[in-house]
Amino acid sequence: MSLEEHSVFDEHAVLHELKHLLPSQAPLKDFIHHNTLHAFQHMKFHDGLRTASKIFGFNVYLQLAEYRSLYRTGRIRQDILERILSEKKGSGQVSDWIRKLTEEDYDTTIRPRIGLLRENWFTCYGVDLDLAVHPLLFRIICGYLDQGISTWGFPIGHMGFLDSLRQMEESSYTSFFRHERAKRFFRDKECTIGRLLKIVVGDETLYEQYLFDQQFAHPGWSGIVSSIEDLPQTLLNQKKVSMHDLVFLELLMEIDALDDRFGAIWAPLGSRIDARPAALFDEVPVTELAEVCAIWQEAFEWSYYDPILAAIQLQKRGEGEERPHKSFQALTCIDDRECSFRRYLESVDPNCETLAMPGFFGVEFFFQPEHGKFYTKLCPAPMTPKYLIKETNTTHKRKKEPLLSQLSHHSFFHGWLISQTLGFLSALNLALNIFRPTSMPAMASSFAHMDSVSSLTIECTDTARRENDLQIGFTVEEMADRVEGALRSIGMVRDFAPIVYVVGHGASSVNNPHYSAYDCGACSGRAGSVNARVLCHMANHNRVREILHARGIVIPSTTQFVGALHDTTRDEINYYDVSSLSPINARKHEKNIITFDHALDLNAKERSRRLVSITTQDSSKKIHQAIFRRSVSLFEPRPELNHATNAVCFIGRRDLSRRLFLDRRAFMNSYDYSLDPEGKYLLGVMRPIGPVLGGINLEYFFSKVDGYRLGAGTKLPHNVMGLIGVANGSDGDLRPGLPSQMIEVHDPVRLLVIVEHFPEIVLGSINQAPATYEFFDNEWVRIVSVNPETREVSLLRNGVFVPYQPLTRNVDIVSDINALVESARVSESTDIVEATEENLPVGIMN
Repeated sequence: MSLEEHSVFDEHAVLHELKHLLPSQAPLKDFIHHNTLHAFQHMKFHDGLRTASKIFGFNVYLQLAEYRSLYRTGRIRQDILERILSEKKGSGQVSDWIRKLTEEDYDTTIRPRIGLLRENWFTCYGVDLDLAVHPLLFRIICGYLDQGISTWGFPIGHMGFLDSLRQMEESSYTSFFRHERAKRFFRDKECTIGRLLKIVVGDETLYEQYLFDQQFAHPGWSGIVSSIEDLPQTLLNQKKVSMHDLVFLELLMEIDALDDRFGAIWAPLGSRIDARPAALFDEVPVTELAEVCAIWQEAFEWSYYDPILAAIQLQKRGEGEERPHKSFQALTCIDDRECSFRRYLESVDPNCETLAMPGFFGVEFFFQPEHGKFYTKLCPAPMTPKYLIKETNTTHKRKKEPLLSQLSHHSFFHGWLISQTLGFLSALNLALNIFRPTSMPAMASSFAHMDSVSSLTIECTDTARRENDLQIGFTVEEMADRVEGALRSIGMVRDFAPIVYVVGHGASSVNNPHYSAYDCGACSGRAGSVNARVLCHMANHNRVREILHARGIVIPSTTQFVGALHDTTRDEINYYDVSSLSPINARKHEKNIITFDHALDLNAKERSRRLVSITTQDSSKKIHQAIFRRSVSLFEPRPELNHATNAVCFIGRRDLSRRLFLDRRAFMNSYDYSLDPEGKYLLGVMRPIGPVLGGINLEYFFSKVDGYRLGAGTKLPHNVMGLIGVANGSDGDLRPGLPSQMIEVHDPVRLLVIVEHFPEIVLGSINQAPATYEFFDNEWVRIVSVNPETREVSLLRNGVFVPYQPLTRNVDIVSDINALVESARVSESTDIVEATEENLPVGIMN
């Protein structure tokens, strides 16, 4: 046998494992929330957190002092804590463990395993390889991947990463390397990673650990390379790069740096270390500190969950409150920011009905704006659409900033002339914007995603007409399937109102690299306006209605669907295709606009409850104006708080949550168990809950508990790198996760999913989708079922639903939401306003 057959280093396997453990964050334009610790999702939640913390040094819980403060202020309830301790440790040990939780001193220093091997470069050689290699390495990667932020494009960028660099080496008088050995290896296309590791490390049994140490010294750049390797289409200007390329180049640069320091005579690292570091993936033992943190976290979460579940049982049942007629129906996204908006619509017009489903509204496709070169995906990230919707007949072109014209880069004369004219005007506008913020061409506007009066190629009359293997539009049968699926999944199969508004959502902001994280996650980080128009066109189609009629869904000829977009930052709404309304419905629409506008004013005021720059005692109209100014201010780091404080998801009829004040913390998905006794449609409803809503929740969770390693830190010093990520400074690693301005007020609690159906049906549904079931079974997302007949609650534990009896006996009554909104104070610890009723996890409205 050859020596290679005896090898213990499997390059392919190691790179595969690296990719699995690295952050999987997509470029900024596709910033989709995900479980940051997805690689540990196969483990129980607390086991996964303990393991990730020990291996990589992450903070995965709040600090002990924070838990103890929450306990002293009553946000962690004593009765909840005692119940958890009794279940986990036995009733005889409750008092002893409470002493440990509240008084014991623990060493909370995290000593991670990652990096222990490579730190021997400094210990044995006095060399900081990261400092010697990273600045140039990051600039090379960023230059190659750049999506248009640099003045000059990367030379030979159409080739693969290493091939481009080799071509540059051959054509240049200079080199990326200073010494001949690295240059020789780089030119040799047969050179392998194993050969380079032999020089750098020497001991083959250490190769894997060395590569993990190396790549997790810059997990942001490594993670983005891994993501782009798997999904090159996430870049508009696609580039071919791989983890192999990155590791190969970095090893060469390390060899070159060591040659520069010591000449060509230096021993590999493995021959100089006295003791082998602990293996990265050895089992992580359970410590008392880990148990303490897990118990505190459980108590914190159940101190919020318990009143919610009690309120469901204590609120008055709403059966029998049938409306004489429905003035209109509004179908929104399940997004938690629509929670209060729906409540205000129902308050302003008690005869309306609101429903919710994921904001792509069951229609999956790529979208190409007119004059646009690229497709945008408008459905959940895991889906691969087979359809293309094209925009035509636009009437307005997107405004551009004259100062940013390409002429400013064409020549010295043009650049000088523009800077002396438009440059001064731009500086003046910038100064004026401080005092009077206004819209500007450079802002990310949710309404600019699609021209409101354009045409869309929704109906396919020729299936042979394709573009890039995508069918342009949907056939009538395909349209009927999607409308039926959407309507049945939310229980909307009868008693249609004259107008059904399908309301997508998006967000507008200025100077915000994470803008796509504010848009609709179900639309892959884009606004849901196109999806709303597409579903409405399908539902209004006469032949589609004929097919639906044959399938048992009768939509009256007088009912019309109207698409709309709710800008959640500005609390504005835009309506589409209203010219097609009948004269009667057109008059109804004009009245409904007043209802929507009033609800948006009230919604803006409730949002102001947590915004320090706004006086909550002002009128809703005045506050709404202030909200708008925030959205267009170049100097506002918090255009809105997005999903901050998300904690619960309702899946059921509106009656389950209609009377609850949930403080904008709840996702809501309409579902009627009585129309789906076997859970056929429940499976489709539950599929995205774990990866989409759980992903949102967990990214907020981990960005909150470790803003340095798992979050992006404050956005104020961020630099946008190549339009693909953000870093602190010009040579830093890409920052994963969310900036602190998005998570300051967030409570890190896992998402509690509340499903209105019988436990056996819920369990049978989630069991059919292993990827979804893993979220719930391993408790990365908690789930309870609510018996629709008795309101009894069952909690999923160890694969079975068991009865849960809330400890809460009384829930606060919210008789005046306006008074609650106006009673706000500034937190001493942040620049965000927190409500005086912050201990009110839920209230029952009169």
